[in-house]
Amino acid sequence: MPETSTVTVTVPATTANLGPGFDCIGAALSLYNRFQFSRLESSATEKLKITVTGQEAAKVKTDDSNLAYLAFVKLYDRLNQSPPPVAIHIDMQVPLARGLGSSATAIVGGLVGANELAGAPLSQVEVMQLAIELEGHPDNVVPALLGGCRLAASNAPPQPPLSKGGLREGFPLTEVGLTEQSPLDAEILPSPPLSKGGQGGGSWEICDIPWHPNIVPVVAIPDFELSTAEARRVLPADYSKADAIFNAAHLGLLVRALETGNQNWLRCALQDKIHQPYRQSLIKGYEAVQQAAVNAGACGMVISGAGPTLLALTDVTSADAVEKAMAAAWMEFGVKAEVRAIGLDTQGAQVSL
Repeated sequence: MPETSTVTVTVPATTANLGPGFDCIGAALSLYNRFQFSRLESSATEKLKITVTGQEAAKVKTDDSNLAYLAFVKLYDRLNQSPPPVAIHIDMQVPLARGLGSSATAIVGGLVGANELAGAPLSQVEVMQLAIELEGHPDNVVPALLGGCRLAASNAPPQPPLSKGGLREGFPLTEVGLTEQSPLDAEILPSPPLSKGGQGGGSWEICDIPWHPNIVPVVAIPDFELSTAEARRVLPADYSKADAIFNAAHLGLLVRALETGNQNWLRCALQDKIHQPYRQSLIKGYEAVQQAAVNAGACGMVISGAGPTLLALTDVTSADAVEKAMAAAWMEFGVKAEVRAIGLDTQGAQVSL
């Protein structure tokens, strides 16, 4: 494809984890950030110009440390090309550091914009793999790119044998995405080659999860932030076999509950023992908001991503009552929150020229 001069990429917000689906499941929401990329003349004195409008625009970096630009550059690095001089305009509608995937929108927006400006040399699968490398885990970037509700499973290569102490020889004791260092500041390890057919290639298998139309997400976005690094720090280094079994069973039930709309299954499925019990203390009024949502008719409430946004899943008839109850409960703790029912986005990142 020939190179283009201007491209706009619209990327949906996401909600990840959904209770037991820690770091592996996420859904795209009908709330969007827009990224416009315009080539500058090669003779221009400025090689990068970033402008930002919308919510919390003043908090977005406008130099070469901007996350969308870092992703933009990373794609050109993958092509072994120098990035062109570019003007980037960002319209921010997804709040920062709230557990709604704002960083994923920047990564996906930057990669897709760069790929389009370069003439689309990479396939969607290759762009997805690069997005996962940059984010460190797939639960936000995959639905942001593809839309809908998605489950990601690593197609891991064979592991070396266990040593006598129970650790795999030759592997560091750190997990990608679990360190305080941003994946964009760390060295990106080479990924297994992508296959030509189907999503996931040789590294990830991506499964779309049908979402029953009677299940309505209600997001409660508070007026305070919570960094992913802080939310990661409170998690234990190890989990018991019982907790691992508990989450495996509940994730399986969650997939079926979302598909069928079975509310009894959904009430049970949203329970979790991997991340939420440890993160609740970071969110003022969590238990009160949860109880208010359930009393108003919600099947349950979970932490959206790393928080502090809270996500209730309810049916159509109870959505209004759940909205009002969650807002009122948080206000009792002095927390002002934007609470609203929101639809699923099924399109993912959209490009307009």
